Amino acid sequence: MVMKYAMIVGYFGILVYLGYLASRRVRNMDDFVIGGKSLSFWVAAFSAQATGESAWLLLGLTGMGAMVGFSAYWVVVGEVLGVSIAWFLMANRFKRLTDKYASMTVIDYMASRFRSKDNLLRVVSAFVLSVFVLIYISAQIDATGSAFERFLDWDYHVGAMVGFVIVVVYCVAGGFLAVAWTDMFQGVVMLVCLVMLPLVAFLTLSNSGDIYQGLQTIEPGLVNIWGSGGFTFMNLMLVLGMMLIGLGFMGSPQVFARFIAIKSEKQIERGKWVAVVFTILVDFSAVSIGLLGRFIFTQQGIEPDTILGNGAQNVLPELVEYVFPPLIVGLYVAAVLSAIMSTVSSLLIMAAGSITHDFYEKTINPNLSGANAARLCRAITIVLAIAAMLLAITVSILSPDRTIFWFVIFGWAGIAATFCPMIILSLFWTKFTEKAAIASMLAGFLGTLFFKFVVQGFETVGPYFVALETLPPSFVLSLLVGYLVTIWSPDPVLEKQYVQDLSDLESTDTELDILTAASVRDV
Repeated sequence: MVMKYAMIVGYFGILVYLGYLASRRVRNMDDFVIGGKSLSFWVAAFSAQATGESAWLLLGLTGMGAMVGFSAYWVVVGEVLGVSIAWFLMANRFKRLTDKYASMTVIDYMASRFRSKDNLLRVVSAFVLSVFVLIYISAQIDATGSAFERFLDWDYHVGAMVGFVIVVVYCVAGGFLAVAWTDMFQGVVMLVCLVMLPLVAFLTLSNSGDIYQGLQTIEPGLVNIWGSGGFTFMNLMLVLGMMLIGLGFMGSPQVFARFIAIKSEKQIERGKWVAVVFTILVDFSAVSIGLLGRFIFTQQGIEPDTILGNGAQNVLPELVEYVFPPLIVGLYVAAVLSAIMSTVSSLLIMAAGSITHDFYEKTINPNLSGANAARLCRAITIVLAIAAMLLAITVSILSPDRTIFWFVIFGWAGIAATFCPMIILSLFWTKFTEKAAIASMLAGFLGTLFFKFVVQGFETVGPYFVALETLPPSFVLSLLVGYLVTIWSPDPVLEKQYVQDLSDLESTDTELDILTAASVRDV
């Protein structure tokens, strides 16, 4: 136990030290919210992916792999597609536009893109973002308590509080830069631990050649890519629900904030390969951990929940303790906390920055100075963190049978359905209007609640929407509403202005190409 604590204390010490180093570079709101647009491709890529993955990767997705088997690999496919589209197709244009508009936040970008004449867009965006951010953060805090409870036999509430305090300390001290630097460190820890565990576990098995047959004996559906029962309409809905989790990478503010903060497009060109490779390795490893745990710890006729916990979310801790000595177990506690804290810190800074900059500064007090704005943002960070902590404790009491996987996914779905369709349309459809953007966000926000708490309760179609989950239908609804409102209420003037913005960007690129070619000739 001493070895575990030594590793954890060392891990927390590094986080706090990185927060201290970052705090020395925070002089104004720009530094606190986007780190002065100074991120390298390594930091941006690891930070974006560590933020996007969260606790559901190490505890939720590993558990899903143990529960459903090979069909959980559809999550890997979906996440790789989502990350690839974000980095290869969306990031460069988004970076160019946010630099042109001098945007500090995603909501800043939206206000400039639509030439907002009032504050409705900012108010709606800040409100819906704050709601689902609180849900998402509370899910991560809940996972923190569960991790301490499982690994160290701590009381759930004590563990949640300790993790909460550490995150708040380095967030308040160093802002976005502290978040990005700690994300880089935490992403490396996650990557090493996730890749190492299934490899070492596989090599330690004396009957490793029997894994496929063993899983088939336990439950034939485990080795079927469509799940138990093969290809059925219900299984198709389950597969789509898992695969379309990757939609959340295509515009979620906590991910796209890294594109605002990265130094340049050249860094994006390098970072996109880091992001994709990272996603493939950690997601594939997570599902494989679940499969190995199911093979090692369960047998035919025994439900995995009875051995591996609710939703099999204890499969990673069980496999770690089965394979490694206590010191290495401590490293895996740090890895789980890394996945959780990287997301909590990113969401806290993003939400606090949005409330301070997009709501208070832009709509109430335009004369707020940079230093005062940074202080206010720190205070709001603390308030949001406390609210999320209280929500996590409330959910733990009211829903003791919850699983980390689906608790986190609900918060992820709300943010993604609200913002991703709107970001996609705003980048690639010149006709898209401000009215349509607001309508699209509200449709995604309300659609998430409607499909989760109303449609899933219907006797006939409800089970299919439970399988599909809330993100896909809410995403489609948001996209459709954005399209229809644009068609019904076009804005030709805004369209011309955005076309001119894109033309200006292309002209700048051409000028840079000419200057570069001339420099090469001179050399």
